[in-house]
Amino acid sequence: MGMSALYGDSDRAESVATIHAALDTGVTLLDTGDFYGMGHNEMLIGEALRASSRREQALLSVKFGALRDANGGWAGYDGRPAAVKNFLAYSLQRLGTDHIDVYRIARIDPEVPVEETIGAIAEAVEAGHVRHIGLSEVGADTIRRAAAVAPISDLQIEYSLISRSIEDEILPACRELGIGVTAYGVLSRGLISGHWSRDRKLAANDFRGMSPRFSGDNLDRNLDLVDALRKVAEGKGATVAQTAIAWVLAQGEDIVPLVGARRRDRLTEALGALDFTLDAADLAAIEEAVPAGAAAGTRYPEAQMAHLDSEK
Repeated sequence: MGMSALYGDSDRAESVATIHAALDTGVTLLDTGDFYGMGHNEMLIGEALRASSRREQALLSVKFGALRDANGGWAGYDGRPAAVKNFLAYSLQRLGTDHIDVYRIARIDPEVPVEETIGAIAEAVEAGHVRHIGLSEVGADTIRRAAAVAPISDLQIEYSLISRSIEDEILPACRELGIGVTAYGVLSRGLISGHWSRDRKLAANDFRGMSPRFSGDNLDRNLDLVDALRKVAEGKGATVAQTAIAWVLAQGEDIVPLVGARRRDRLTEALGALDFTLDAADLAAIEEAVPAGAAAGTRYPEAQMAHLDSEK
């Protein structure tokens, strides 16, 4: 997402080079949304894949359904079966592929039963345009309703040291049904990367300027947590980011962390998390540094939180 929108300006050449570097180091999952930059991100990935010799190893995960306008505004979500088919056709064209590996609606459309949306994706699976059905930011009840219609492979949801609400009901439901988890926001949009500072100036087009966790006293409290985590990381000879990613990796083999690196140096740092194994003592130290529920502020502004079925 950050290569196309919401995190300030980006460098197209560096973005393509970072995707190539990821594939060269063995990364297999590329995650996007058709609304990231109103199609820009899908076209960027399509461009990168056309110039890569490793196209066949790339698994494409696509979110759809968010409605945008010409000014970059948001106008809700559309999960109608006809809309599913329309969104899919455009994504296949922009990505330059004949199938998408995991397809999912980004947020549940409150006007359309989830069964109808999942049914439409299931038809795309039967037609060969989609390989697997995913979900995004939904609660346990919706997971069960969706799984009753067709096999669900994966739930994409925010999960990090400071976003752990899925542990109560959502993660157990996924494990009960054999559904994997793609964890996004493992560094909480850079907040717990170890690179954020209290005086950092954000561009006008950076979404984090409106995020409660990056604002005022909330930011001070959250960066205090990062300072505590830094002490644990230093004891392991790791960076803060590597420690935060390693923590997510340690939560189960059914959880895949999404790395939001926009540059090759950040990608290299993130992949370094694979070099560290956290034992029980390490996990206890991390838990003490960043206890569950310790973060200040919600992960989205109030209006966007209202769209999260996972938070209801």
